[in-house]
Amino acid sequence: MLSTSALLTDRYELTMLRAALRSGKAHRRGVFEVFSRNLAGGRRYGVFAGSGRLLELIEQFRFSEQELSWLLQEDIVDQATANWLSTYKFSGSIFGYAEGEVYFPYSPVLIVESSFAEAVILETLILSVLNYDSAVASAASRMVTAAGPRSVSEMGSRRTGESSAVAAARASYIAGFSATSNLEAGRSYGIPTMGTASHAFTLLHESEQLAFAAQLEAFGENTTFLVDTYNIEAGIQNAITVAGTKLAGVRIDSGDLPIEVAKARALLDKLGANNTKITVTNDLDEYAIAALAAAPVDSYGVGTSVVTGSSVPAAGFVYKMVAYENDSGEWLAVSKQSAKKTNLGGRKHAVRIHDENQIAITEQVSSKNPGTISSGDRELLIPLMLDGEIQSGTTGKKAVEAARSHHQMAKKALPSSALRLTKGEPAIPTKFV
Repeated sequence: MLSTSALLTDRYELTMLRAALRSGKAHRRGVFEVFSRNLAGGRRYGVFAGSGRLLELIEQFRFSEQELSWLLQEDIVDQATANWLSTYKFSGSIFGYAEGEVYFPYSPVLIVESSFAEAVILETLILSVLNYDSAVASAASRMVTAAGPRSVSEMGSRRTGESSAVAAARASYIAGFSATSNLEAGRSYGIPTMGTASHAFTLLHESEQLAFAAQLEAFGENTTFLVDTYNIEAGIQNAITVAGTKLAGVRIDSGDLPIEVAKARALLDKLGANNTKITVTNDLDEYAIAALAAAPVDSYGVGTSVVTGSSVPAAGFVYKMVAYENDSGEWLAVSKQSAKKTNLGGRKHAVRIHDENQIAITEQVSSKNPGTISSGDRELLIPLMLDGEIQSGTTGKKAVEAARSHHQMAKKALPSSALRLTKGEPAIPTKFV
């Protein structure tokens, strides 16, 4: 485990710092903003996730003698820059959307206010966390929609990097998944964990019945048997023979799932195991889950698709400076003007506008303070870090639960068009005022 997050960055962050220190502009106050120009994958909304993890990493963003020696050796920094980095601790303020909030094109999901030097070197860290976590949460939210009242568990640790596995479990739980197979995510964030056995456990024993008997002895009838190692029908019969009709569940991980699930339910009922639940896995994504809506499935387990954002592995966030204070103490709005990459300059305010039924209708973004907002609307930016201090309730286990609840609230307020799985326009427009 890294003791510092300081080198989880790109080289050009430090070369910019080195040049800005030399030019005398490094200490100018600036405002940086995270936003996406569109919703990746043609989705109707995105889910903001990762800010709780990000704040912890920013707190760990320090340069020890070991990092500084290497940076000097590689001529990435000069001695003056190394001296400045040796005492680095972010002392600015960060505002953002509440974790679990939904967002749309140009939503200012994170705003960083500090000196140019302090803010610019955080770019890569900020984007790597928010792009991944929000991509996972956005995909997971769609899967929860497709599953309806049925639960969905995350089990993709073997399909991504070891640190990403924990991040993905956290993000998918915020978006509505019920559990994870990842134990570190359970320990660190209080997420319920799940899992029983793989095909290897069955193959270890001389017969399927012996494998089931061993699992039953260890865990009792409140367990789930994997029944497709050899033959699903025979597996179900062996499961009920060994455990009886009070067996909690069976899992199917292969085959034509709509057909196999229907056959499994009929056989379980015939055997008297009417309350034995059926869990399906096997390369599920939101579309496969939706295709199983009419099948007698009780729960889903999703791996590869959720940890890869269901083919959208990054949310498309960028980190741009939108304002700075000049030598006369005057704040100037700035923005990139490249073709198809423009944005609105200035420090932003964001308000979600709702109709009389409390359904969202507009994402209102402005570089002017909105003042008093209507009672049915919501101001979206909240303080996450003030003067270098993380704000209470934004990190840790309680923050994850709060983010999960917040997402349920924000998603419930979306128009019905937001829940479509087909590609289309954002569910609500973003308006600049």
